[in-house]
Amino acid sequence: MTPHPTRAALRSGTRPRLIPALVGAILVASASLVAACGSTATPLPTASGPGGSPSVGSPSPTATGTDTPDLSPTPVTTITKLTVGLGYIPSVQFAPFYLAQKAGYYRDAGLNVTFQNGQDDTLINLVGQGAIDIGLADGTSLIPAVSQGIPVRYVTTIYARFPNIVLAKASSTIKTVADLKGKKIGTPGKYGSSWIMLQAILQSAGLTTADVDVQLYPDYGQAAALEQGAVDAATGFVNNEPVVLDKAGTKTTVMTVDDIVPLPGNGLITSVDTLAKKHDALAAFVDATLRAMDEITADPNVGLDASVAAVPDLGKDKALQLAILNATIGLWASDYTTANGSGAIDRAAWQQTVTFMAGLPGTPISGTPPTVDQLVDESLLAP
Repeated sequence: MTPHPTRAALRSGTRPRLIPALVGAILVASASLVAACGSTATPLPTASGPGGSPSVGSPSPTATGTDTPDLSPTPVTTITKLTVGLGYIPSVQFAPFYLAQKAGYYRDAGLNVTFQNGQDDTLINLVGQGAIDIGLADGTSLIPAVSQGIPVRYVTTIYARFPNIVLAKASSTIKTVADLKGKKIGTPGKYGSSWIMLQAILQSAGLTTADVDVQLYPDYGQAAALEQGAVDAATGFVNNEPVVLDKAGTKTTVMTVDDIVPLPGNGLITSVDTLAKKHDALAAFVDATLRAMDEITADPNVGLDASVAAVPDLGKDKALQLAILNATIGLWASDYTTANGSGAIDRAAWQQTVTFMAGLPGTPISGTPPTVDQLVDESLLAP
């Protein structure tokens, strides 16, 4: 399939921003390509006559200067509608999507993007059904879903480092994973990415969940329980609980899983069917989002401003939101993405994760573990 015409420009080193006066002309060339991918197309005039009114079918002088009506078909653009699933609630952590929307990068790529928030497991099902075109989910949730026959693929890495962590108060005796033995650990439930991460971290010290006292907080109140002393440690996200607790005056010790098992972090997923039908539009979406990520990495305040514009409540404590964003930016790059480009998918890490999860007691994987080819698809990433 022919690449989307804006793709190379967005993923180049210069990443030129399209100025409004040129958008129509560039999108004319892409009309047939996007339509061929099965997009939801809405024809629009691409030229304006005096006063900004569409000059559909207006006369055009020929090469000889004779005023002969131009009977060629009127050029039209196509706008592809994409519904994008993000996390549970709007957050500064989604700054790249807010910036790409606010700056017009999606619009300039011929996209009409709508965001929808929801929990990870629900989102994966909706993406698999085609109700959401593309969304953000973590690899440890995708693997069981694919093993259960949900037709989804991971197409772009957003979090190159796994965000889930175990944290304890810096004032406690817990300094290493081995120190967790016999301690109370708060977590939302015995499922999902936090539970997978906790088992991986404990295994690194020769421990299992039977060696700790697991306390369940289905309302996600484990960080508050840690602060109040109800538990000795808690699971959380490196760009959330430690940042919030630090602002409240509680310093923490953070334990990460990256050097133990390279669990694949949050990335963009889509269904097999949508990937085929809207391939070029999805490629343009990925490029625009990665462009915004690069810009926020260079200047986090750009991402903060876009987030506040999209979610005004975030402006109530900009210092906290900027701290959360900075912690999030730290998750976007790894040695692998630095060497292979933003969004690159580490296939070896995915294979390690499948092997690890398949060997867990009560593994969430159903039947034969899926292959990496059944889990990831790199075709939306620029070469």
